[in-house]
Amino acid sequence: MKIIIAGAGSVGTHLAKLFSLENHDITLIDEDMARLMDIGNNFDILTLNDNPSSIHVIRDAGARHADLFIAVTPDEAHNLTICMLAKQLGAKQTVARVNNHEYALESNRELFSRTGVDSIIYPEMAAGKEIMDNIRRSWTRQWIPMLNDQLVLLCIKVRTGARILNVPLRDISKPDSPYHVVAIKRREDTIIPHGNDCLLDQDVVYFMTTEREASYLKEIAGKQDYPDVSNVFFLGGGNTTERALAFLPDYMHAKVFETDPHRIEHLQSLYDDNRIMCINEDGRNIDLLEEEGIHRAQAFVATTSSSSENVLSCLNAKKLGVRKTVALIDNSNYVTMAQSLDIGSIIDKKTLAADRIYHRILKSDVTNVKSLIIAAADVAELVVKEGSRATRHPVRDLNLPSTLTLGGMMRNGVGSLINGMTQLQAGDTVMAFCIEGSINKLGKYFN
Repeated sequence: MKIIIAGAGSVGTHLAKLFSLENHDITLIDEDMARLMDIGNNFDILTLNDNPSSIHVIRDAGARHADLFIAVTPDEAHNLTICMLAKQLGAKQTVARVNNHEYALESNRELFSRTGVDSIIYPEMAAGKEIMDNIRRSWTRQWIPMLNDQLVLLCIKVRTGARILNVPLRDISKPDSPYHVVAIKRREDTIIPHGNDCLLDQDVVYFMTTEREASYLKEIAGKQDYPDVSNVFFLGGGNTTERALAFLPDYMHAKVFETDPHRIEHLQSLYDDNRIMCINEDGRNIDLLEEEGIHRAQAFVATTSSSSENVLSCLNAKKLGVRKTVALIDNSNYVTMAQSLDIGSIIDKKTLAADRIYHRILKSDVTNVKSLIIAAADVAELVVKEGSRATRHPVRDLNLPSTLTLGGMMRNGVGSLINGMTQLQAGDTVMAFCIEGSINKLGKYFN
């Protein structure tokens, strides 16, 4: 496929890297030569140093032959204009990143489609939902519903005292077990585990299970002492916090600390709710946090525009006794640092945005893909085709590469875990887990 990306920021460069691993024809446009040189020297990508909103630049980049044209510059208006122009110049499909949640509403989809913008990506919406999913299950680092909520992917950090440590997986995760270990992050390494592997203290582990069995995992992972969250503090009242508050459960109360009085007024106009208190003060002030009752909060979320401030604020909240902290990270360089500091949950809205776009063109009929922020791994949802290699033998005899594992599937609307004895059938929807960059190996099994 020919794919053109306008904007070489975090979203654009992440997308370019993902697409290049699939051997697509990628052109990346940006006015910042330094950004282009950084990625162009390491990946098979054509770079174009020019204004991506210029008609002649869009034409020269090959919009006429583009299967997908993606606009992810920092300017929302430019992104919409670029997509409209690219569509008129012949691009088959266009995707624009926006900063206004109204544009992302399903009711406005047809309006944008008529103007040449086929898809709208609003990163703050996905980030807000993910934040609230993490808070509602405070004992997890990530809680990701899969296959129409039939299955769930849980990320948990296991520590001394967990019943599942230091035992080969073949002995604790048997064919009839209610969970499947699909990925392990151990220090700097990501492991797709097999029967001889063991879970060790401080491992960050991804489990596939059902929501019904999640309480069992909470028990065996040694997380019974984590409290349910009824009070949460937010540092920063920007768009991500605004969207997170839209998902606030009825039983939860929130305090939002924001220094911009205009944002405070905006949030108060949106959420005239006695469960949400907006405070026009600097939430980094420890004396203020103590005065506002942080000792009664079970969760602290930092969503300012500074990744470093978010990480440090979460560390302070931990010192003040908050058990669950969530940091919004805009700079991928902070992910490893935040993990080493034991911050808790990490939300990268730019990676979330890239994931939403990436799944649109993957091979193997993949209908959804998600990068595991903590681990260098991807999880892909795909449909088994009639006569494909995956249908010829039980999973244990498919000779899958060591970098891949199958976690769960849905057949006739019912979700179940996959084990070595599972015989896949045409039409099954399967969740595959793989080391980052190896998704392209799925094609020969499922096509």
